[in-house]
Amino acid sequence: MRSLICSAIAIPFLAGPAFAHDGHNKDQDRQQTGIESPVDNAKIEALDIVFTHAHTQGNIVTFHMTTNGVAGSETPEPVGELGGAPAYAYVWPTSLDPSTVGFDEGAGILALAAAVHPDFDDTPLFDENRDGDAGNDGQTWHSHWVVLSPTETCGPGALAVKDIPEGTHPKLPTTWPGLPILLDSPGYTPLFDGAKVKINVAFPQGVDVSGMTYDGVTAALRVNANIHSPLFCVTDVFDIASGDLSLPGQLN
Repeated sequence: MRSLICSAIAIPFLAGPAFAHDGHNKDQDRQQTGIESPVDNAKIEALDIVFTHAHTQGNIVTFHMTTNGVAGSETPEPVGELGGAPAYAYVWPTSLDPSTVGFDEGAGILALAAAVHPDFDDTPLFDENRDGDAGNDGQTWHSHWVVLSPTETCGPGALAVKDIPEGTHPKLPTTWPGLPILLDSPGYTPLFDGAKVKINVAFPQGVDVSGMTYDGVTAALRVNANIHSPLFCVTDVFDIASGDLSLPGQLN
């Protein structure tokens, strides 16, 4: 799995030593056994990762990411339609099998994401902006489980959210939003606090996630202009916490 992820995104490794961001407590971060990343002032501050970690309490795993700016402050410009619609995301690729959250075993790379995309809504069960309409919340940060796979039609070495081919019936979570891709909308609220974003995830009792490893990524995605296979491609990777997608993070 790790080698698959490492080879799937065609970007150079980040060079240089890892330094903790001055805006958070280094000693506390190290106790979390997370991933320290170098500050890169050439990157968009809100998408420049400086620390990533995850910890458990009972069956709840909390995924954290700290940036060099104000997390969540950067959002993509809308294009006014689904075809070509952009998205930004804070992503935690994991070593968990997709079956852990309701997809088929071995379906691809399971990742948790906090995402925003102003042109469409893919959380039909939830009203994130609390205006009484559950279908207009794409411009509000929300959570997804996604299953990623290498997809050359998105570009050399690129990833896509895995399509559901017409006529096939893969196993899907109960909160699947109805799009023909392996994407779940579980309703976990991304929580933003200055430089930090976190998501609390409840796993079913009896599911053992203790051996999970993870990484952190900030990325842009885009819906295919023809709204056709592949539907949703990763088009840009702003930062990778480990520098090489080796999933070095361990649960605390």
